[in-house]
Amino acid sequence: MCAALAPLGIAQEAPKPDAKAPEVKVDSAQLPPQVGGRVATFAPVVEKVAPSVVTIATSKMMKRNRNPYFNDPMFRRFFGLPEPDEEDDGSKPQQRGGAGKKHLERMGLGSGVIVAPEGYVLTNNHVIEGADEIIVTLAKDKKEYKAKKIGNDPATDVAVLKIDAQNLPAITFADSAKVRVGDLVLAVGNPFGLTQSVTMGIVSALGRSGVEPRMGAPGDTHYEDFIQTDASINPGNSGGALVDAEGRLIGINTAIFSLTGGNQGIGFAVPANLAHGVMDSLIKTGHVSRGFLGIGLQPLTDDLAKQFKLESTNGALVSEVQPKSPAEKAGIETGDVVIEVNGKKVEDPRELQMFVAGLAPNSNAEVKIWRDGKEKTVSVMLAERPTQKVASANEENKPEEPDVLDGVTVGELDSDARKQFEIPESIRNGVVVMKVDGESPSAEAGIRAGDVILEINRQGVKNAKQAVDLSEKLKKEKKVLLRVAGKGGSRYVVVERKD
Repeated sequence: MCAALAPLGIAQEAPKPDAKAPEVKVDSAQLPPQVGGRVATFAPVVEKVAPSVVTIATSKMMKRNRNPYFNDPMFRRFFGLPEPDEEDDGSKPQQRGGAGKKHLERMGLGSGVIVAPEGYVLTNNHVIEGADEIIVTLAKDKKEYKAKKIGNDPATDVAVLKIDAQNLPAITFADSAKVRVGDLVLAVGNPFGLTQSVTMGIVSALGRSGVEPRMGAPGDTHYEDFIQTDASINPGNSGGALVDAEGRLIGINTAIFSLTGGNQGIGFAVPANLAHGVMDSLIKTGHVSRGFLGIGLQPLTDDLAKQFKLESTNGALVSEVQPKSPAEKAGIETGDVVIEVNGKKVEDPRELQMFVAGLAPNSNAEVKIWRDGKEKTVSVMLAERPTQKVASANEENKPEEPDVLDGVTVGELDSDARKQFEIPESIRNGVVVMKVDGESPSAEAGIRAGDVILEINRQGVKNAKQAVDLSEKLKKEKKVLLRVAGKGGSRYVVVERKD
């Protein structure tokens, strides 16, 4: 007779009837903020900040395809159709066939920050761009509110929302100009649609620029002065809070640098001071006004600095002066190097751009330039930067009768626009179409980003301001005749508003 085999593994001895459980030491007190003079927990900071950070869900009216085959990604790629959640900016040819009735479809999730008890919320432009419905969910009681878009600014990737609520837990702002590299920071948001989470890091760098991910549309001018941090920022964190060790807002989490789409320790936030200024302007006026010099700039290299008799590469070299611009009127010339604005030293073109953009149009700026080995100061009466929509950017601010040219964004025909859209030098006048709403009358008429509008209703157009003024006079018109130039030559186009 064979003995039964014991199961493989560690033998377990049965407890004796009189055995007692060992006594363990338990300290039920919460961890104090400091142990041995060092920070031991950020829990008090998180408890202070978390109620101010909200979840933002966006939806868009989409056309349901009648033909089910077009829902297959392989078929969509083969026929060159956009993905169901892909927004058409008007730069792509219109696709036909298979479009059914529209329905609300979820676009994505992001984060936001309550900045005032009466319901104002700061977030990123790219979080809510193109949305037809925006839902804000509070962190504390999970209550949902339908949000109204007060305004948005693609140039800084800032947007302002308003929900119908009172006595909300508003965050406290810090002076982001006093943030230092090495400061401890916390990033609070909703990564990957998860419930609110917190990550910790330090400020890695200040004044970062050239960060393209999730920043507006091609052709937009960006005003980048990012705070860089190694606190983990992932998709869904956008629009959330970057706070200091006191729980004060120092930035709005905006973008990541990643080769994989996930966090790699390089995240960026819009400084709180910049976001605050944009928010105030959007709430008060519905748009952001920026100072404008009308010059093209390039950075100084060592070789260029020597050629212009400079001891360092600090400053911004003027490579172009636009005709009839504030700079030309003030006597600024190509080859000048801008070294100061209103007493503030200019390190590079990005810094000059930020300085000027932060000044009010129609204000005087004292600009110190370097010319022929000598310093010279000129007084410039700034204009308003002309790149703007032909019609209102805000749905809430649009007239009841929408403009026939609603949805078109135009800019000046300068060297940057020529390079970006490969516009030939033979096209000398007009304004460049920077962006077109894919569902606008202009898009249906065949207007695309990169086209140059030469005439509106047989009247020549020389600059963006004139285009805006003409569109204001045509609000009651249902049809507008445009003459447009492109790579294939010029053509006339009738844009018709459909009521």
